[in-house]
Amino acid sequence: MSLTVLITGGTGIIGRRLTELLLAKGYKVAYLSRREVEISNVKVYKWNLDKGWIDPKALAEADFLVHLAGEGIADGRWTNHRKQAIINSRTKTIELIARELQGRPYKLKAFVSASGISFYGTDTGDKHLVEQTPSGSDFLAHVTRSWENAADLVAHVGIRTTKLRTGVVLTNKGGALPKIALPIQWGVGAPLGNGKQWVSWIHIDDLCNMYIEALENNQWRGVYNAVAPSPVTNKELTRLIAKVIQRPLWLPNIPAFVLKAIYGEMANVVLGGNYIINQRITKETDFRYQFSDLEQALEDSLKK
Repeated sequence: MSLTVLITGGTGIIGRRLTELLLAKGYKVAYLSRREVEISNVKVYKWNLDKGWIDPKALAEADFLVHLAGEGIADGRWTNHRKQAIINSRTKTIELIARELQGRPYKLKAFVSASGISFYGTDTGDKHLVEQTPSGSDFLAHVTRSWENAADLVAHVGIRTTKLRTGVVLTNKGGALPKIALPIQWGVGAPLGNGKQWVSWIHIDDLCNMYIEALENNQWRGVYNAVAPSPVTNKELTRLIAKVIQRPLWLPNIPAFVLKAIYGEMANVVLGGNYIINQRITKETDFRYQFSDLEQALEDSLKK
């Protein structure tokens, strides 16, 4: 009998690719959704966060749980209302699941939650960061701490829990890469700010395979930095994208004040950077990357 993976946020970029890989491995996949939707080969269960209700069959029939739900960080200016929505979308969802699990029979074997390298702060300069590095103090660090604390509620129920602090995900289906590549394709691309900020990245297939490994392998528990082995600067990332799509770079760097004028506080996401080391992945697991080289990862992502 096939095992079932229940996913929150399954219709997002990561969720869709993870679903494809899980189905290819013979798993059944189910989503929790606020809306009535039909998705090929996926069973969809309803939940209502405002009313604190989940279809009881969703958790009863799940063997594994993956938490990807969350408002997009870069989908709009950070008004106070939007900031709260960013936090609530990541925390209230899993808090509801944890409450539902308490005192009820379940067969969940493992839980994997998304997290982010913004845990360490939006801009940590050249400091090399590992899983034991303390959290930062800015807004996104607060978001990620709250996210991980909410995930711990499931661990407290007694379910093996893994949290993947994810870097910049490379895929042509959405997220940061198409936004960076588009102006380069138009011939108006340039490094952002001083271009020296570090970008810790990961190819979407490597990330999704980490999720699957974390579900299947009982040794995976706690926090892991889900990034490729070699961070690069924003300038180098821009150069390699231009090389892969065969476009010139001729404009000067885009000044920080221009980005701040356009995006407000959210500009700190691209002006800051983190040099993240995947210490636990490297030292404690047998995980093998398909894409440990950035140029190879960009070739695969941009030329599909």
